[in-house]
Amino acid sequence: MVKKILVSQPKPSSDKSPYFDIEKKYGVEIVFRPFIKVESLTPREFRAQKVSVLEHTAVIFTSRHAIDHFFNLCKEMHISIPEDMKYFCITETVALYIQKYVQYRKRKVFFGTTGKLDDLVPTMMKHKNERYFIPVSDIHSDEVQKLMESKKLQFTEGVMYRTVSNDFQQDEAFDYDMLIFFSPSGISALMKNFPNFEQKEIAIGTFGVHTAKAARDAGLTIQLETPTPKYASITSALADYIKETNG
Repeated sequence: MVKKILVSQPKPSSDKSPYFDIEKKYGVEIVFRPFIKVESLTPREFRAQKVSVLEHTAVIFTSRHAIDHFFNLCKEMHISIPEDMKYFCITETVALYIQKYVQYRKRKVFFGTTGKLDDLVPTMMKHKNERYFIPVSDIHSDEVQKLMESKKLQFTEGVMYRTVSNDFQQDEAFDYDMLIFFSPSGISALMKNFPNFEQKEIAIGTFGVHTAKAARDAGLTIQLETPTPKYASITSALADYIKETNG
């Protein structure tokens, strides 16, 4: 029987989220409690990388996290971003988010349509003389690096933020029937907070192949794995799982 579910993500900003529909329809309680949080590097830590933002003429943003930490860290280091700096964003949603920090001008903001960096390549090739700066997390793949090198584009990656465990407090209840994870970092944070964690009757849900692998490597048994051909989203799979489990 599933009654209380922990979703390791921030609470949705919209009350139209499918999670709230699931709560009402099946009478379950869903708690949004991230296992991880993202924080900026200190100016000293960034400077230790010997990377100069102002030596670049364009920035590639792969997420809104990257935008926040790029502009906030630059402000903290008293770096004034030139008006003619160009921005290449993985999606239009990410591109529009730039308005939080700079005036949005189509001539200097470019974005892809699929959410994949490959989709931005044709646009970047039209600007192949730019020197690209890519703000990244302390944990990142070499996918972007390989892509930029294969196209012979000038670029520098700079770590500007990191993922850390969002630790549970001693008096914080942990009485869930199901835990849902979206990244390997979430699995790592679970094990850090509860070194002697025993799954017992707790159901585990994962989104993404890397998250599922991390869960299995940690000795966990997965009851709900997404995405699949049948379930593109975690919410559609979760609704069916509760329906089947609770009867």
